[in-house]
Amino acid sequence: MADLQASFEAAVAASKSLSERPDNQTLLQLYALFKQATTGDAEGKRPGFGDMVGRAKFDAWAAIKGTGKADAMQRYIALIDSLKG
Repeated sequence: MADLQASFEAAVAASKSLSERPDNQTLLQLYALFKQATTGDAEGKRPGFGDMVGRAKFDAWAAIKGTGKADAMQRYIALIDSLKG
């Protein structure tokens, strides 16, 4: 797990220096996987209509509810690797 954690942290750092900004759908995917890996399942109230960005982020995160921490980390790392390509 320590190797996975180190790889995840490296991917998070790499996400800040991608050559191109990913599209919004990919950004939502990255956000959801990051939150799932670091916080676990989405909890709390879904943001209201006045907060469209917060609502989209919450929905993306809630869509992967039940995904394990290690699986979310691996999927995040794979997605970052594909974007670096």
